[in-house]
Amino acid sequence: MQTNHQHRQLRGDLLVLIAVFCVLGGYLAYRTKTYLNQTTIQQTTTMRTGPGIEYRGTMELPKGTRVAVIRSKYEWLKVTTSANQQGWVPAWKLPAKYRPVIRSLKNATIVIDPGHGGSDSGALAVHGQMEKTYTLKFARMVAAKLRAKGAKVYLTRDSDRFVSLKARPALAKRVHANLFISFHFDSSPDENEASGFTTYYYHRGPSLQLAQDVNHQMRHLPITDKGSRFGNFLVIRDNTVPAILIEGGYINTSHDFQYIRSSRYRNVMTSDVVTGVQHFIETNH
Repeated sequence: MQTNHQHRQLRGDLLVLIAVFCVLGGYLAYRTKTYLNQTTIQQTTTMRTGPGIEYRGTMELPKGTRVAVIRSKYEWLKVTTSANQQGWVPAWKLPAKYRPVIRSLKNATIVIDPGHGGSDSGALAVHGQMEKTYTLKFARMVAAKLRAKGAKVYLTRDSDRFVSLKARPALAKRVHANLFISFHFDSSPDENEASGFTTYYYHRGPSLQLAQDVNHQMRHLPITDKGSRFGNFLVIRDNTVPAILIEGGYINTSHDFQYIRSSRYRNVMTSDVVTGVQHFIETNH
């Protein structure tokens, strides 16, 4: 009996010793990782409680502050200071090698721009319905679908309010978005004389590719596909990130408007946009 008790005691002591070694090993691994990932803040920045400008700021980190990078999310890095203060800082405030490579929607930052709003009604349908109403409906649905896939999405407006043209691309620059999409609906000089959707880009390169990826997915919509085209619109011209503007049909053409106002068309088109965006993110990095 005494021997069995001694064996049990020995096993218990051994398990405690193993547990202590595991804890110490984990701590040493963590300290080694943080030591190797040490760097300095390149520009004075605010540490926040989460990965985004919408999170509360906790402290200012002056230029030159040494931090250890723990992990990344979107365009943000979780760091710890020498005083063991943890929080999130913009990746673009650290050396370029720390900026995450975005390969999937779950780490992408996207700005969605519902055209017009507030005192700016946009174009009018045959019976007076306002373009601004439908751009917001489509933008909200795209935002919800992108968020469901893990993306961080900012809307230039989420209600019927006026937003200046310059403020729209400025938001994309401020949050270092990976891409920008503006929603609009076309209008012809005379009612019921035109039809079709168009995807516009201003800058070639990634913006053109984004336009082509999104437009390709929408090719099966029940109105004419007018393709990807160059468009000199301020919200995409003044953008510093890949940017497109979608004209989702002619609002003052009865044929197109029956679809624009349809929840089914809205669901199909927004799903197509998300699929196109996903393809762009996964193949352009």
